[in-house]
Amino acid sequence: MAGITSRKHPTPPSLTRSVAAASLLALALPVHAGTDAADPQVRDARRLPSVEVNATRGADYRADVVDTPKFTQPLLDTPQTVSVITRDLIDQQAATTLTEALRNSPGVGTFYAGENGSTTTGDGIYMRGFDTSGSIFVDGVRDLGSISRDLFNIEQVEVTKGPDGTVYGRTAPTGAVNLVSRQPVLADGGSASVSYGSGQQRRVTADLNHRLAPHAAFRLDVVGQDSGVPGRDRVQHRRWGVAPSLAFGLGTPTRVYLDALHVRQNDVPDGGVPTVGLPGYGSPDPARPQIGDAPRVDSENFYGTAQDHDHVVADMLTLIVQHDFDLDLAMRNTTRWGRTHQDYLLTSFVANAANLVTPDPDDPATWTLARSTPNFKRQSNRILTNQTNLSAGFVTGRVIHDLSAGVELTEEKATSVGVAALDGSAWPAAGLYHPDPRVGGLVYGESGAWGRGTTDTATAYAFDTLKFGERWQVTAGLRLDRYTTRFTSMVLCGTRNAPACGTLPAGTPVPGLAARIVDTLPNGKLGVLYKPAPNGSVYANYATSQEPPGGNTLLLSSSASSADNPALDPQKAGTMELGTKWDLLDQRLLFTAALYRTEVRNELAQDPVDLQYYQTGRKRVQGIEVSAVGRLTENWAVSAGYTTLEARVISGKAVSNDGSRDLAYTPRNAFTAWTSYRLPSGLTIAGGARHAGAMKRGTDGAVGTPAATGAYWVFDAMASYPVDRHVDLQLNLYNLLDRRYVAAINKSGYRYMPGIPRAAMLTANVRF
Repeated sequence: MAGITSRKHPTPPSLTRSVAAASLLALALPVHAGTDAADPQVRDARRLPSVEVNATRGADYRADVVDTPKFTQPLLDTPQTVSVITRDLIDQQAATTLTEALRNSPGVGTFYAGENGSTTTGDGIYMRGFDTSGSIFVDGVRDLGSISRDLFNIEQVEVTKGPDGTVYGRTAPTGAVNLVSRQPVLADGGSASVSYGSGQQRRVTADLNHRLAPHAAFRLDVVGQDSGVPGRDRVQHRRWGVAPSLAFGLGTPTRVYLDALHVRQNDVPDGGVPTVGLPGYGSPDPARPQIGDAPRVDSENFYGTAQDHDHVVADMLTLIVQHDFDLDLAMRNTTRWGRTHQDYLLTSFVANAANLVTPDPDDPATWTLARSTPNFKRQSNRILTNQTNLSAGFVTGRVIHDLSAGVELTEEKATSVGVAALDGSAWPAAGLYHPDPRVGGLVYGESGAWGRGTTDTATAYAFDTLKFGERWQVTAGLRLDRYTTRFTSMVLCGTRNAPACGTLPAGTPVPGLAARIVDTLPNGKLGVLYKPAPNGSVYANYATSQEPPGGNTLLLSSSASSADNPALDPQKAGTMELGTKWDLLDQRLLFTAALYRTEVRNELAQDPVDLQYYQTGRKRVQGIEVSAVGRLTENWAVSAGYTTLEARVISGKAVSNDGSRDLAYTPRNAFTAWTSYRLPSGLTIAGGARHAGAMKRGTDGAVGTPAATGAYWVFDAMASYPVDRHVDLQLNLYNLLDRRYVAAINKSGYRYMPGIPRAAMLTANVRF
């Protein structure tokens, strides 16, 4: 296949000069006024020493700032919806993965189970109607790979909603997630936890911190887990990880952090359960109407095999250097090398008429389901980046500035190797109601297909908050990402989107797509904020983001219907947000409310006349989001949020199976809440509720499958008691009412992921 070279939208000289001038401003202008963002005490408070747990009051779920210096103001005066999930909240809920932690942000979740036979793995996050799994960052650096991220060394999770292209570069149109790593502190101490729960859940963690010198410290976080999943046969989560870190210069103007991370996972992945018998299910075969009346299959059933596996190795090395020139000028430099390798085989299935065999249509015990779709993935991702930021406070005339400017250089690589069953090898069919997972014997290997993608990006950005007296603030930001993407591949002739074989045998590896894209992504944001009182703000904000072809995976496609086709322009999004934030109850509780509208352009749409694909599609999501986070009293903490999501196709083909304009995998409303109270005896009791509205699945040619999932409520509870000053016992109860619900559904509706039934987890927390 001929190579494709694309040179789109050269950098406008005026924009280049503007960003360069703004970057130099931090060095060239005299410094006159203080800025909270540059205050070392404020900045260091973003990484709380979690080994110091001898508090006399209840938990606090509130954070006042985010980790990145690109946000120049505290959350109260940030004109954007930002939620921070703190370590206190993570620990009380015994959350272990990013997906579990994100349940505390309304409307964010893993609602999509994959397309047809392919199953979504790892942190497959949807936010405000769009896939956000490619917009996950660790300490402000992109974290690639469709893996599940453990929280054993994470201090807080930051969720920014609305386009974040100005902060992070290419991102999903509706937001991003940033995980903040723990760092050493000047203290001696440690903690450990041992957990055991329903479904043979077993987990051990430790967090050790040691002061090496007056200004140096060492910290070590470790995790070991060998767990089943409540309500699911055979599915396993096995992992171990270690995260050592060194810090020098603590308490001085120059601080250096050296972090490492190594995680290995050896999971048995979950391919889901057939939707047979669910509400809305009908027979996929008009000649066998009995299938539509069949009983619901047991949600514990595992339709995989003994060969199913998900092996992940993740490594990360990070060097962070922070220097305070004075209270008004600070520098932060981050260097990161990271790599992730994933190798999995997951037995998926398509429960259509051909694959559902009914020897006796009136006896479901005889029915079988073909294990027809071995789902392989063998992919490696690597990133190398250096990011430098300068934060400065200064005065021009009567205007106070908080400026944040910087440059970033990044190289990202992705390699995918094709794997397939060989010589017609296949597994035996599974009993629909009594599958046997002990089968194996599939012969598979590398097919000869592969894809390699590399993206080099040079970035310059500048943010400035201008304060006009005590009432008015204007926040403006501009970012330019100049990137070059190179992609080459080998494909199997005769397969979908591959060249014809001609005289070659079917399935012969032949050169596939060769492409080079050079482009510039400009993104910006502008917010106006009014403070009617010192403890409140009212704001309006507009922000943009862009995601180019291959932006999520770095792997391109020659398919005319794929958004990863290199001939396409980037997807573009813009969000308008009107909101208010208030510090209440003597600055203990932060209340926020916002109206938002996001419009996404350059979506692919098929012309009904010539059947060609053009970037004429538009989608829109709008609604409200309200939250309250903090403490009602010294001992009573709360975290709650509610959102509505009206997500629709404005121009282009309908994407929901019922033919409506609604976006799939998006609840119309969502609610989440968690509250805890610490009694005088030291006993802490807590409870929470989660709600997700009904969701429609994607459009597909499937017959008889449910068009939507039902709305649901889930209630959880926790109790923790200090046995003595060194040991706490904590009991978590999940899904107290044992509600059966569909957590995620796939595009065709043949498969779904069941929600976890009633379960319990007992944890012993030790401090020393």
